[in-house]
Amino acid sequence: MSTETMSIQAFIDALPKVELHVHLVGSASVPTVLELARRHPGGPVPVDERELRAFYEFRDFPHFAEVYESVSGLVRTPEDVGTLVFGVARDLAAQNVRYVELTITPFTHQRAGMPMPAITEALDHAVREARDRLGIRVAYIFDIPGEFGAEGARGTVEHALSHPPEALVGFGIGGIEQVRPPHRDAFRDAFAAARAAGLRSLPHAGEMTGPETIWEAIEGLGAERIGHGTSCLDDPRLVAHLRDTRLPLEVCPTSNVCTGQVASLREHPLPRMLEEGLFVTLNSDDPPMFGTTLTGEYRVAAEVFGLDRAGLAALARNAVNASSLDGPGREAILGDIDALL
Repeated sequence: MSTETMSIQAFIDALPKVELHVHLVGSASVPTVLELARRHPGGPVPVDERELRAFYEFRDFPHFAEVYESVSGLVRTPEDVGTLVFGVARDLAAQNVRYVELTITPFTHQRAGMPMPAITEALDHAVREARDRLGIRVAYIFDIPGEFGAEGARGTVEHALSHPPEALVGFGIGGIEQVRPPHRDAFRDAFAAARAAGLRSLPHAGEMTGPETIWEAIEGLGAERIGHGTSCLDDPRLVAHLRDTRLPLEVCPTSNVCTGQVASLREHPLPRMLEEGLFVTLNSDDPPMFGTTLTGEYRVAAEVFGLDRAGLAALARNAVNASSLDGPGREAILGDIDALL
């Protein structure tokens, strides 16, 4: 079947993809959560599949927070961490995702009593298992939980420097952006240390706050890519800077609507970001909890934002080029995208 006769849905399914913005706990699908719930029964998460599916259907942001906290409570051992990673890899591989940079918040696992070396061993094992059994490459971004301030920054960078997984490529920060200013110096110090060790600076910024957070990510944290960044359009000088420097933005449309940062998909700023010539990538963030997938985000781009095959392929290429893949890895996926067109 040629691309001319292929439906847009079939084209999206066949499109080789790269995922750059997806969180470990937030990506736990029903089968993975069911496995963990049966491993650790007696908590708030149902062990019956039908009840779990009802519990796991995203309804609103408070429900998302409840589900996220409940799933986090199931991650008690390094084996659980590995189960989550493999589950995410399995779900992405089924969508023709070739490579993922998976955001891990190791400080939360440390607080649960897991030793750093054991966490790292589980992460390394999961990468090998995903590659050998699923054919998908998994890399990691270590993420500071912003709400934990300096303590979270120190714990995260210590893990990244003293016990890094083999596939660790980046260093980030997430959580509620409004809590960051009092801890600015601690976050800057952590990012400086991570960058000095060769890790890429990949912070979240401009999702819950305005352009000032994006500027701080660029100037204070040395950002090489921005998670979300949707508020950049409020600052013409920032838009010009992002356009001129080709700094990639990890845009997650369904997530922005579900968390109330954008009123609806039709009002999402992604089309305007493209019109402004910004370097946009498409991502899923916490897909099962937001009722989406990476494939689903590409369908939104086609059905809601009106992108054609060339536009969708351009987004897929952007993700490859913004990734931490080596040269041969990039060329292989870019070649497959071109072959599909």
